[in-house]
Amino acid sequence: MTSTDTHANEPATRANGAGARADATVASRVDELTTVFERGLQENLGVGASLGIRLETAGDGYTRYYLDPNPATINAMFTVHGGVIATLMDTAMGSAVFTKLGDGVAYTTLELKVNFIRSVTLDGSRLTCEANAIHVGRRTATAEGRIVDGNGKLIAHGSTTILVLNPEK
Repeated sequence: MTSTDTHANEPATRANGAGARADATVASRVDELTTVFERGLQENLGVGASLGIRLETAGDGYTRYYLDPNPATINAMFTVHGGVIATLMDTAMGSAVFTKLGDGVAYTTLELKVNFIRSVTLDGSRLTCEANAIHVGRRTATAEGRIVDGNGKLIAHGSTTILVLNPEK
């Protein structure tokens, strides 16, 4: 996994002092996200351990996660459960917002909207979710995400509204 990455949708680095501080905060949040996710894998906690969701890359308002569907992710029809697909998307979109929050600021999902386009079988095809923060304010944030299969076919797309949890002062 790459802890920092550049992406076409990311804003260019600014040359002023505010930009440098923002870049340092993004790098700090990406490192924190990576550390927390890896700790969960080591301690057998969270969606990484239980479902196999993995962080591939993260940057300024952007994340990419993947999932290799496995027997733990299927439903009674032997397709990947919609809740698993929604979890992959929720994880990626929340993390994209997290990269833009200040140190010590947390978040929680207020609303999640997922449009399922096609079902996914256990055919060995990796699911990849790319997410972008759209708006990050003091109290709320929004993000969008898209999941594609190994052939680039759209599986699902969606959006979220996030509650920004500022530390008590």
